[in-house]
Amino acid sequence: MVTSLVRVQQLFMERIDAVLRPLELTFARYEVLMLLSFSSAGAMPMTRLGSLLQVHPTSVTSAVARLERQGFVQRARPEADRRVVLTSITETGHEIAQAATRRLNAEVFEAPGLEGTDVELLTGLLDQLRRSSGDTVSP
Repeated sequence: MVTSLVRVQQLFMERIDAVLRPLELTFARYEVLMLLSFSSAGAMPMTRLGSLLQVHPTSVTSAVARLERQGFVQRARPEADRRVVLTSITETGHEIAQAATRRLNAEVFEAPGLEGTDVELLTGLLDQLRRSSGDTVSP
């Protein structure tokens, strides 16, 4: 079972990477853009990004640096607290995030390779596995 789960995850990541590659994105950078897009201010501290993504600060710094070079985000230190590095999404970043989401929906998420009832069954089983491991599952 575990081997099958890991292999399916690899297969999905290959599909996702194929969709994002023409947009010069990785899944990690796409996730950063989406978090910033969903935030009410369109910005958040780097430490918060790392916490939400559950990745090491070095990984966040690397992803944000690449996104900044691409013109998709900007980094700044607010005057109120110069210790904080605030990352904000640019208009170009919003546009690329929306384009990536449309492509991912059409080419991956809407056609996962299972029919609707099977998707619901598998999702329920995966939720059980996540809960038994102490992971938080949305209602």
